[in-house]
Parts: sequence; structure tokens; C-alpha cells
Amino acid sequence: MTEAAFTPRVFSGIQPSGNLHLGNYLGALKRFAEAQDKGLETLYCMVDLHAVTVWQDPAALRHATRELAAGFIASGLDPARSILFNQSQVAEHTQMAWVFNCVTRMGWMQRMTQFKDKAGKNAQNASLGLFAYPALMAADILTYHATHVPVGEDQKQHLELTRDIAMKFNHDYGVDFFPVPEPVIEGTATRVMSLRDGASKMSKSDPSDMSRINLTDDADTIAKKIRKAKTDPAPLPSEIVGLADRPEARNLVNIYAALTDQSVDQVLRECGAMPFSAFKPRLADLAVEKLAPISAEMARLMQDVAEIDRILADGARRARALAAPILRQTYDIMGMVGAREV
Repeated sequence: MTEAAFTPRVFSGIQPSGNLHLGNYLGALKRFAEAQDKGLETLYCMVDLHAVTVWQDPAALRHATRELAAGFIASGLDPARSILFNQSQVAEHTQMAWVFNCVTRMGWMQRMTQFKDKAGKNAQNASLGLFAYPALMAADILTYHATHVPVGEDQKQHLELTRDIAMKFNHDYGVDFFPVPEPVIEGTATRVMSLRDGASKMSKSDPSDMSRINLTDDADTIAKKIRKAKTDPAPLPSEIVGLADRPEARNLVNIYAALTDQSVDQVLRECGAMPFSAFKPRLADLAVEKLAPISAEMARLMQDVAEIDRILADGARRARALAAPILRQTYDIMGMVGAREV
């Protein structure tokens, strides 16, 4: 098998940690739907095993997993065309993760900046799962022989590690078994910033709810948050260079561009010299038009969690049909007795 033989397959996942927001939509969900609509084979996962690298309230985790599934579907993902599932229902993820724990070098893991950021000064008290997180992420991807992975900038290092793991396994066993997946980082607003501070990423953990637009916000709340977003007194420039030292202005222009599928240059040609007193209402109307239907559909879907659970169980069944043969072949390559018969 050569890399050219791999079927193009997209995999990505989001932690069910609650409070989906505009950044999740523009940076991930919108692009997930676009990949599906191109006719690619797509798998999208609620990575609940990653979520428990830090303690989770069980009831809150169940709710967040279902709400994330509702967010996927409301954002345009069709369970008939994409495989939607939660990670813990597919045992092959953790089985493959152990294989990759044995392939991955300690030095590689110690260079992962996200572990350092999350563990902080108390790294000795962090869970082993938090440290080993990137090996499980590699398993998520490679268990399906995924070739393309939409990721945010904050996960790019982990995907680079996934590529290293795939190449090392192939080299160690003299095979071309695992593809070396390509990152898909594209779009105007892959990194959406806070509405209160253009230098900080939009985050569910920000104490100010006004810093973000939640996908559960209604139309009035969305419009209010845009109108009250932090800006500066100057009008919009007519060229992108004019946004260089204006993070709040750049953020709102990026959001407008992403919601309209335009480039920043196109937006500035359209709105250059416009004061924020005129641009913000325009952006608010656009955000309401694009996001309020998602909020309404999520609310409708959450009225029937049994149907969400059914969709996730069916997705897990379809995911396992892809994952199980790949895991068996991995075991066989490694010399595990009985792997061909499992």
C-alpha cells in the first residue's frame, strides 16, 4: 500500500465542554459542513474521552455531549452523509492509543506546549491522561486512516505529532500502513477573538458572557453583543494594512468576512471608511441571519435527547465498521497472535 492508495477521508473532533460559541462555529463547525458538502468521506467526533483528562461532572458531560451533537447537526452536518459519534462508544480509539503510547517518545510529549499551558506550575498533579492526550488524538485520526484533519492553530502541534507517530510506526515495521494526515487550516476567521479584547481568543471560560456569542444565544442577545463589542473611534480602513494595530476592528471585519465567505480585502472594499456606528448594525443583522437559525435548531433538537442518542449510537456503529479492520491490521503488523481472526 502506498499513500496514493488512501481514500480521502476527513476526521475531526471537538471536546464536549459546553457553551459552543461563534469561534467554534467559524473555526470548526462551518468548515466541517463545507467538507461534507464537497462529497468527501467525513467523520466528526464528540471527543468525550479527551474531556475527562480533567474532572467532569457526569450529568454536565452528558448534557454537553448531546448539546455538541445538536450543534453539529444544526450547523449543517447531516448524520446520513457524515458519521457523527462520541468517542467513548468506539473502543478502538483507546486500543489504538495504547499502540501509539508505545510508539511515541517521551521527548516528543514533553515538547507539547498545550500540556504545559494546561498543567501550569502544578504539572506533577496533572493527570497522566492530560499528558498522553496527543497519543489519543493520533489514535482518533489514524484509526480511520484519515488523510485530512481540520484543526485550529492551537491543535496544529498535536497534528504534527500525529504525523510523526504515523511515520515512525511505518518506519519501525517497514510498512506504508498509516497515511500521514494533512492539516486543513483555512478560512478568514479560523481564530475568532473576544468581543471585549481583540488580543484574546474567544473562549467559553471568559468570565464575561459579553465576550462571546454563544450558539445558544437568541437573536436579540446576538445583536446586543455585536452592538456592544469593543471597537476604536476611527472608521474602517479601505485596505487591510490599516487593521494592523487595531485588533478589535480586525476581529469584527474577520467575523463579517467569514460569515459572508468573503476575503478581508473584499469586505474593506465594500465597507471601507464606514464608521462603526454603521458597520456594527450591519454585522449584527448578518450574525442574526446566520446564527439565530442554528440556535433555534439546537433548542429543538435538545427537546428529544433520545433521538440524539440514537444518532450517536448509529454513528458509532458505522465508525467501528471502519476502525475495527484497521486496528486488526495494526495488531497483525505488530505480531499480535490471533489478530487476523479477531
